[in-house]
Amino acid sequence: MKHFLSIVILMFACLHFAKAQGDSYKVLIDVTSPDTMVHKMVMRWVTGITTSDPDAEVEVVFYAGALDMILSDKSVVREAMLNLYDSKQVHFKACEMTLKRHEVSEHQLVKGVTTVPDAIREIVTRQSEGWGYIKASR
Repeated sequence: MKHFLSIVILMFACLHFAKAQGDSYKVLIDVTSPDTMVHKMVMRWVTGITTSDPDAEVEVVFYAGALDMILSDKSVVREAMLNLYDSKQVHFKACEMTLKRHEVSEHQLVKGVTTVPDAIREIVTRQSEGWGYIKASR
């Protein structure tokens, strides 16, 4: 009987592990840094995540000092972002409050960047939905 019980427990553990491995991979990256090294690092992360898991979802939220990363005429990662333009896996979101504070219009952003009213609220909402969270810095 103990042997049978051990086998049942092991089977449930394996099923639980298999389900955990099958769960969706959703990660939110919080970018506030003006540092171009951070911008390049974020794009390496995004590329790595989407390459390693074709079903992963990535959302990158920009606010505060990260504005240059998403301005079409200033971004050092513009081409890398444009390469992901058609991706259904990756979403780039800019904080409307930051854009307003810096007097930047949406047409100045790298193609594919959309806006959210409040970056902090977006981050908190995604976390409450179970998304993983990464703060980009160095």
